Amino acid sequence: MLIDVMVPAFGDDALVRHAIISVREQSDPRWRLTIIDDGPAAGRDAGLRQWLDLIDDRRIRYHANDECQGINRNFQRCVDASEADLVVLLGADDRLLPDFVSRVLTMSRRYPDAAFFHTGARIVDSEGSRVDPLVDKVKRITSIRATTGPREVGGEQLATSLLRGNWMYFPSVVFRRRWLVEHGFRPGYDVVQDLDLYLRILLAGGRVVLFDRPGIEYRRHAASVSSAAADDGSRFDEERRFFSRAVADMTEAGWPKAAAAARRHLTSRLHALQKIPGLALAGNRDTARTMLSNALSPLRPASALPEVVAVPSETWTLPPWPADLDESTGADPRRPSHPNHGAPAR
Repeated sequence: MLIDVMVPAFGDDALVRHAIISVREQSDPRWRLTIIDDGPAAGRDAGLRQWLDLIDDRRIRYHANDECQGINRNFQRCVDASEADLVVLLGADDRLLPDFVSRVLTMSRRYPDAAFFHTGARIVDSEGSRVDPLVDKVKRITSIRATTGPREVGGEQLATSLLRGNWMYFPSVVFRRRWLVEHGFRPGYDVVQDLDLYLRILLAGGRVVLFDRPGIEYRRHAASVSSAAADDGSRFDEERRFFSRAVADMTEAGWPKAAAAARRHLTSRLHALQKIPGLALAGNRDTARTMLSNALSPLRPASALPEVVAVPSETWTLPPWPADLDESTGADPRRPSHPNHGAPAR
C-alpha cells in the first residue's frame, strides 16, 4: 500500500522546497509525490522544476499548468492525478512530520472502512517556530479530540462540530481515494472547499478516524490564502454563501443540529468582527462596514444564490511513474533505502 502525496504548488520558494524535503525524510518509504504547479502560468518563479531535476528522485513527478487554474481547480487536478488508495493534499508551505506515512498506513489497516483520517497538526510560523495563535486556540476548544488513542467519528455529531468551527487541518487529512474522487471539490470555493468536501462525505455515510497526536506542521503566515482573503473580506463572502447552502443540505438530510450550527456559523461571524477594528484603524472603512454587515445579518436562503458552473480546463497529462518503481513500497531500485539520500542542502 502506498500514499500519494499531492502538492498543489504556486511557484518556487523556500517553503515548498521544505515541504518536498519533509516527504523525502519519511521514515517509511511507501510514498510517491506529485507536484502540480499553478505558479509559472501566473508569472511566478518557475525554478522548482530545475531544483527537482537536481534531486533526480523518480518517486517525484512535476507538472506545470499551461494555464492558471486557480486554487479550487488546481486542487481538483491533484485529485484527478492521484492513483494510490490513500491520498493527502499537502499544502505547499506545510511539512509532514517524519512518521506521518508510517502512522497513516498503520491506521488505514486498523480502520479499513474509514473514508478519511485526520492526523492533526502542530502550528508553526514562517520561520518554522512553534506558535499558538488565537484561531488555533479556538479550534482546540471547538474540536472533537482523540486523547488516548485513535477515535472514529462521523454523522451529524461531526458535521455539527465542524459547522460550529472547522477545526480540521486540511493538509493533515488523508483520504481514501474512492471517496475523494467521488466527491471532489465543488467549483466556487477557495477558502471553504475543504469543509464542503468533509460535509458531503459525511452526508454520504463516510466516517473519520482522528489521530491523538499531530502528523504535520501547519504554517500560519500572512501570505497564506486564508489570511489574505480574510483581510479583504472575500473569505467571509464565500463563507456566507457556503453556510446558506449548508443549512439547506443539513435540513434535507434530517440533521437539525447541524443545520442550526450552519445557520449560526458563530466562529465565522466572530472572526469577521475581530477583523473590523484593525481595518477601521487602517482607514479601510468600506471593508469594515461590509464585514460588520456580514457578521450581523441573517443568511440568504440557498435558493436565492446563483449556481456556480465549472469552467472546463484544457487537456493535460502527467508523466507516468517509472515502470521499475516498486508498486508496494514506492522504492526506486537505483537508490539506497535511506530517505535522505541526495536531499539538497536547506
